[in-house]
Amino acid sequence: MRKRSVTLTIATFIAAAGFPLTWPTVAAQTPAYRAPRTGDGKPNLNGIWQALNTAHWDVEAHAAAPSVVRELGAIAAVPGGLGVVEGDAIPYRREAQAKKKENYANRLKLDPEIRCYLPGVPRATYMPFPFQIIQSQKHIMMVHEYAGAVRTIYMDNHIEAPADSWMGWSNGHWEGETLVVDTKGFNDQSWFDRAGNFHSDALHVIERFTTRSPETLMYEVTIEDPNVFTRPWKMSMPLYRHVESNARLLEFRCVEFVEDLIYGHLRKQPSK
Repeated sequence: MRKRSVTLTIATFIAAAGFPLTWPTVAAQTPAYRAPRTGDGKPNLNGIWQALNTAHWDVEAHAAAPSVVRELGAIAAVPGGLGVVEGDAIPYRREAQAKKKENYANRLKLDPEIRCYLPGVPRATYMPFPFQIIQSQKHIMMVHEYAGAVRTIYMDNHIEAPADSWMGWSNGHWEGETLVVDTKGFNDQSWFDRAGNFHSDALHVIERFTTRSPETLMYEVTIEDPNVFTRPWKMSMPLYRHVESNARLLEFRCVEFVEDLIYGHLRKQPSK
């Protein structure tokens, strides 16, 4: 009751003083940020970046939830999240919605992350691991700590994907302060998150990395897949630069962590 009284008192004071109860956005007050340039005059995105949200668990809004493994208790519980999907819901086709629910129910067996498969795009961008952007005129590399995943973005030799793969084939170009990356040529094995959100091999991803401040990028991604979704849909989130003086990627060679899970049944049993 006291908390409500304090809140009302503050609101009454603000109104009496003539201050506005709503404030203009920062974007409306400050000019657009212009990043430092590389030698060829393009925005310099070099650095180590990381998303700080819960999209890795579920890109849609979700409440906190218990671990799928009871014995892990709170250690592996799911943190709640506001979601990063524009419009708050992924526009699944009816049959695809059923498959998503099946994926979620069987996520402990089906999630490709469990077996250390490559994370795919865009999932690699918002996993709880940093990634490094290494920029040149003809190529931009995105090196991910998770599983050592690497993306090469071709800036001038744009061709179609020679074969389907986990990370797809990425062609890029600049639009002012924004790096635009067009990626096709995916297999149908990766997921968007731990909640079972998925795609087919018709996936087409368009990403936009826009400089926002010296230490943040705005990441926007459009997802197209007519086999799974009724229309294209979007996600967006900020990415944060690691500013520690010794920032670097460390090894997370998770293949070694799952060998027994995948191949343990093939181990020769000792004779009795």
